[in-house]
Amino acid sequence: MAVLLVAIIVAFLVVAPGASGYPFQICGTTGNFAASDTTYLASINSMAATLPRNASTSPGLYATAQAGQVWALALCRGDANATTCSSCLAQGFQDLPSACAYNKEATMYYDDCFLHYSNVSLSASDYAFSSAYPFFFSANATAEPGRFDRVVSALLNATADYAAYNSSKTTLYASGAVAFDQEIPEVYSWAQCTPDLTRARCQDCLALTIQGLGAPLYSVGSRILGIRCSIRYENKPFLDGPVMVRLSPGPGAPAPAPAPSLTPAPAPAPALVPSVVTPVAAVLGGRKYSVPGMVLIVGLPTLVAATLIAAFFISRRRQRSTTQEKEPYHSYSSEGHDSESVDSMMMDISTLRAATGDFAESNKLGEGGFGVVYKGTLPDGEEIAVKRLSRSSTQGVDELKNELALVAKLKHKNLVRLVGVCLEQQERLLIYEFVPNRSLDQILFIDIEKNRDELTWGQRLRIIRGIARGLQYLHEDSQLKVVHRDLKASNVLLDSDMNPKISDFGLARLFGRGQTQGVTNRVIGTYGYMAPEYVMGGNYSVKSDVFSFGVMVLEIVTGKKNSDTMQSKDLLTTMWEHWTSGTVLERMDPCMMNDNISESDVMRCIQVGLLCVQDNPVDRPVMSAVGMMLGSDMVSLRAPSKPNSGNGFSMSTVPMNNGPEEQST
Repeated sequence: MAVLLVAIIVAFLVVAPGASGYPFQICGTTGNFAASDTTYLASINSMAATLPRNASTSPGLYATAQAGQVWALALCRGDANATTCSSCLAQGFQDLPSACAYNKEATMYYDDCFLHYSNVSLSASDYAFSSAYPFFFSANATAEPGRFDRVVSALLNATADYAAYNSSKTTLYASGAVAFDQEIPEVYSWAQCTPDLTRARCQDCLALTIQGLGAPLYSVGSRILGIRCSIRYENKPFLDGPVMVRLSPGPGAPAPAPAPSLTPAPAPAPALVPSVVTPVAAVLGGRKYSVPGMVLIVGLPTLVAATLIAAFFISRRRQRSTTQEKEPYHSYSSEGHDSESVDSMMMDISTLRAATGDFAESNKLGEGGFGVVYKGTLPDGEEIAVKRLSRSSTQGVDELKNELALVAKLKHKNLVRLVGVCLEQQERLLIYEFVPNRSLDQILFIDIEKNRDELTWGQRLRIIRGIARGLQYLHEDSQLKVVHRDLKASNVLLDSDMNPKISDFGLARLFGRGQTQGVTNRVIGTYGYMAPEYVMGGNYSVKSDVFSFGVMVLEIVTGKKNSDTMQSKDLLTTMWEHWTSGTVLERMDPCMMNDNISESDVMRCIQVGLLCVQDNPVDRPVMSAVGMMLGSDMVSLRAPSKPNSGNGFSMSTVPMNNGPEEQST
């Protein structure tokens, strides 16, 4: 994470010379034009006559223009009206040429708009991660900086996700609010991208911007204003339009005193990240849709009864001997919060019997080592998948504790949502959101003739990028650092739009602050996906997941298993040999041959996959870097080295031994 932040500071939040107070002006570094040269200034003035009107009358309050050798870009905040937008941009054309006299590149940020011009041609791909201007208030907002940081971080992530994925494509804008306490009734947020970005690029840009704010967030307000995306929060109202994303507080929090000048606010959020996000303005067909990315995690396989769960919560604060297994997530846990989360998810057996037709054979979706999965429909019409755990399931108490600690804390659109749990009448039932297109391995490796030819290259690329975003959230963007440890094609589910959702966190581990790796004497995972340092020595880290991701990328591109025993060589060795010989495109899944394929995208994915499966974990990129590599052709990639070829064993989940499991460093 430290490496990422350094990279952001150096390469992303580069404040150009000339930046000053409000309005915030940035005088660029691409050179100056001579005072005697009237052509450049004339080009700027010619655009001033049309650009404010074009932007203010466009659906996204956005416009670009070119005159001579000058390119300009204008964007107004998503809640501005046409008059405000036009006036703001007109003011920008008056102020900026004198504020950045003779600069060929200059940017001016107002509260309601920003204006940018340059002698460099503007491109959404070129400028997606260009320089931005950070502005931080120095005053502390509250005497509870830790809780304020967690609440505001959740608000910013929710607002960014809404702007990228739930807002209109013509705006890519969202506003947000969350209640805090009586002193600060609400904190407000704003996130916006230029509408010419794709939703994925918008999300990537905003994610980098939020990281650029740093941590902890404890000032009364901060903003980072960029060419392609911006984000802001303050503890005072600054929005002109309605709040689009409102984070609901957790139960038991005291309500703030009413503030006449503000919309009545709900109770403040709990000490952990708020658990529910409800977009107030986004009502489609009478149904309110949650912000993408704020969903819970599926998995939770367990063998214990309710008494064991209760015993688990009671014993969580008991100190263990240092010779026993150490679970990093204890430093993050909140006993009461976890108890309330589990209690709120408990469901009646009668409801589930009715939903599944008393577990009718016709509703059976599949069967695995841990039990049978049934499709069901709740009384409100929500479709669910109910996993009925078998009594012979080998899933243990350790896996239960991991998932219980995770379930209330991790929320992302590329993680599957847990709906509920039922432990009645000797049943162990886990209820998930219904994901209609099953798992990725079913399409790639099992129902090949039926399904794989329907998996286009565009869908595969979206799946790869979605898995990368989910994994980046687990490693870097959530309040906790999570190592999945069992990432594989069967643990990636596909929704109705073929968007991927990572599932099954039974083997996951949370890392404490400053922790970089863990060591276990009980290696559990799936051969073919496990990193060599984990297989050979029990060492795991976020880079172990990166290795598993790289294997999956190569499998998705080729349609071949890494552990296919019918092949004379494992997939990693085969792809490396074809890469070095320049024939790697021959290994593409033949089902894609009729697709409209971008060979450069395929080559980039293969190269990223090979970089992720490097022998040395240090040589593997972090997932935020992977996201940038997959999202922009402007990010250069280094040449991969030959990957390890000794991990292509048959796929099975087998413990190495049963010794004491965890140590962390």
